[in-house]
Amino acid sequence: MNFQCTVGLSNKHVHLSKEHINILFGEGHELTPFKDLSQPGQYACEEKVDMVGPKRTIPGVRILGPARKESQVEIALSDGFTLGLKEVPVRDSGNLEGTPGIKLVGPCGEVELSRGVIAAARHIHMHTSDAEKYGLKDKQLVKVKVGGPRGLIFENVLIRARETFALDMHLDVEEGNAAGLANGDVVEVITE
Repeated sequence: MNFQCTVGLSNKHVHLSKEHINILFGEGHELTPFKDLSQPGQYACEEKVDMVGPKRTIPGVRILGPARKESQVEIALSDGFTLGLKEVPVRDSGNLEGTPGIKLVGPCGEVELSRGVIAAARHIHMHTSDAEKYGLKDKQLVKVKVGGPRGLIFENVLIRARETFALDMHLDVEEGNAAGLANGDVVEVITE
């Protein structure tokens, strides 16, 4: 059963562990919510860090909260070229084995990540009740049809179904720009 959902475009950002928050922003620092995101309990923070790669630095990259078990950096493929990273793998969030590292610099210190840089795989968050309603399972791949003058079909869109998720498709800004999409646009999910 095909269905529609909204799209959220994701710019480069950083998820930090509590240990790394303390190093970058000072012992006992709590992240400061700036704006709620589409997923319940997740938010963009006031805090930002600089990403230092082998070639260049990208300053002022926003932190997303809350704290995670392991720090992770999500960038677009073009950001990898800017930073001088040889290869940035496309991965599901949290799948960090064999990924490149990077240096993060905050106002109180710096952290050298040995791994954790990815280009996030395009995915659709959904509540488990939505997955059941549409006959889908967590980690299943679907297609997504985009209309309009730059219309296309995205292949290999990962379903991420959890009781804490709300229905929303996430693409990085490069993918969104290629399809002429903006935050809140509606696309058709093809499940057959």
